[in-house]
Amino acid sequence: MIKERRVLLKKDFHIIDTARFRLRMDNKEREIMGKKDLAFSAKYNSAHTKAYHEKHSASIGRRLSNWREQQISAKVLEMAGDPEVVLDLPCGAGRFWPLLAQKKNREILAADNSEDMLRVAQSVHPAHLLSRIQMFQTSAFQIDIEDGRVDHIFCMRLMHHITQPEDRIAILREFFRVTRETVAVSLWVDGNFKAFKRKRLEARRTHKKYRNRIVIERSAAEREFTTAGLDVRGHFDFMKYYAMWRIYILQKRT
Repeated sequence: MIKERRVLLKKDFHIIDTARFRLRMDNKEREIMGKKDLAFSAKYNSAHTKAYHEKHSASIGRRLSNWREQQISAKVLEMAGDPEVVLDLPCGAGRFWPLLAQKKNREILAADNSEDMLRVAQSVHPAHLLSRIQMFQTSAFQIDIEDGRVDHIFCMRLMHHITQPEDRIAILREFFRVTRETVAVSLWVDGNFKAFKRKRLEARRTHKKYRNRIVIERSAAEREFTTAGLDVRGHFDFMKYYAMWRIYILQKRT
C-alpha cells in the first residue's frame, strides 16, 4: 500500500491520505504518460511562478480578464451541478480557490505538476482558505488519485499548451478515469478574431520549430472529447467572435 504522505513541506501542507488512492494500471501506457515531461512545463521555476501569480492583477486589462474568467467559472460550476468534490488541475497559484470554496461543504483537491507553483499558492492565500484545500503534486497524464474520486475536474489554462492530439486525448482519458460526473476544460479555439490574428502570427514564425500554445479547431477538440468518452454538455466563450478562450463542460459517458 502507498503510505500516507505529505507531498511538499512536511509541516505546512494539508495532507491527502494516499493509502486509499491506489491506482489501477490497466497497461503500461498510463505509467509512461505519467512520466512525460512537456517542454513548456520546464519554465515553471520559482521566479516564473511568482510572476505568473502576479500577472493576473498587474493591469486593468488583466484584472478585467480575471473577473471575466471568474464569472464564467461560476457559471461552469452551476452547469456542472454545483459539484461536492472538485479537483482543480492544474491549480497554479490557486486563483480559483476562493470561488471553489464559496460552497461551504465542498471538498477541494488541488494539484499541479510544478512544486514551485504549489509553494507560491501556499504563500499567497490565508490560512482559513488553505485549510479547505488538499494540495498535491501530480501529472495530468497520471493523476495520483483513485478512479471516480471526484465529481468534477476543473481544468483551466492547460489544454492550449498541449500541442499534440494524442497527448490531449491521454489527459482527457485520465480525466474520464478520475471523475464521476463532469469535466471543465478551457482552451483556445478557432472562429474568432484573435484566432485569426494568431494564425497570421504563427505563419510568420517560420524560425520556430516548437509552439508552446496553440489554437485548436472546435470540431477537432470536440472529436477528441468524444474519443475520450466525454460528451459536450455546453460551453462558455470568454468573448464570442473576439477572444480565443472557450470553456467546455463535459459529461462522462456511462
